[in-house]
Amino acid sequence: MSKVKSILLCMLLSVSAAAQEQDTISNGQGKGRLQEWKEELRFVQHFLDSAAKAKVDSRYITVPEKPWRVVLRYKENAVDVDYTNRLMAPEGADGYMDWGMCFEPPVGASIGMWIGYRGTGISFAKSLARNAGRYFSIASTGAKYGFNFRYRKFETTSTTFSAQFYADGEQEEAWEEKLDIRNPASIRSFYVNGYYVFNGRRYSQAAAYNQSVIQRRSAGSFLVGATWYQSSFDYAGKDNSGIMLLGNNTGRMQLQQGNIGFGYGFNFVPFRGFVINAMAMPTISIYNRVKITKYDSNYKLFGDEDEIDDYGKWNSDTRTWENGKTHKPHTLTKEGEDWRANAELWKTGYETEYSAFQFNLDLRVGMAYNWSNYFIGAQMQFNHFTYKKDYNKVELSDGYARVSFGVRL
Repeated sequence: MSKVKSILLCMLLSVSAAAQEQDTISNGQGKGRLQEWKEELRFVQHFLDSAAKAKVDSRYITVPEKPWRVVLRYKENAVDVDYTNRLMAPEGADGYMDWGMCFEPPVGASIGMWIGYRGTGISFAKSLARNAGRYFSIASTGAKYGFNFRYRKFETTSTTFSAQFYADGEQEEAWEEKLDIRNPASIRSFYVNGYYVFNGRRYSQAAAYNQSVIQRRSAGSFLVGATWYQSSFDYAGKDNSGIMLLGNNTGRMQLQQGNIGFGYGFNFVPFRGFVINAMAMPTISIYNRVKITKYDSNYKLFGDEDEIDDYGKWNSDTRTWENGKTHKPHTLTKEGEDWRANAELWKTGYETEYSAFQFNLDLRVGMAYNWSNYFIGAQMQFNHFTYKKDYNKVELSDGYARVSFGVRL
């Protein structure tokens, strides 16, 4: 077992001494160097043990004697993206349309294993879902701190399109329909979060989220945290030209948002070995920027329908129709294959906008039960981010749920 522990610890600390070993072996000192390496690993192991026990109040938190953990995990990750905008009626008409698209990719389910020493470890997982995109995460929880990183990328053609019409100041008909867009929308989300625990000696997030320690008594703590969130939403493509016209020729948006927050977490211990955690941290964005990629096409919204057949052929070199016009009117009601065949799209530049402060939410719930050298756990985290500038609004909800079973060695 000691050899296994040494190998695992090497993996955790990313120690690479192959070149050095080759030099010492060639000098007949391989065995001496190997012994030094083992002593260094024992020193690190002793340091981690001492640090884990020194930072907690043993009346509230127990540090298990067996430091190694092997955990089997099942996890589901879900993302929801809502994009809304406003389209004004053509000149001379009174009215507008508020419209939006909602993208919900398949839930990203995976099963994997975590192997670690105290609060540090490595994990790997196998995706169980198709067409759920790519997902990657890193998390670390200590006595005084917590760190989370998540990355999600997916493409989808399925969206829910909704519209609400207004005329002469009065609300008129509403419309909602599930659609399959021709060019897939590509969505990426990048999330980094860190927080500090003020009462880390008596309150431990790790007790509920990675079971590296055991909470003995109920306790709580205030927390302060910071989050960097970045996402991109790209649906540019000539077959999506109609939707892009609705969005004022917008085809791609990149959102960057920096948040700071202050919250509270509490561990409730109803009986020995069982803990329930709840942590809520409202945050405010101190940096809120969106970069919009603008496009142009050979069509424009509205116009006299009688004009549609009088434009002749489109010339890609001069970017004009046969009658000399640069844009052909389109009402979006005659979206036939001929329209898609003639549509062209080209990038015209970028617009950068900054939004006022936005309030977001970081919510986490977890529970764990420990008996003998075994434990089970369940955790959930939910994040909500918002960007709003004039009538352009993007909302992204990102969360996961996880269940786990583990053993201490």
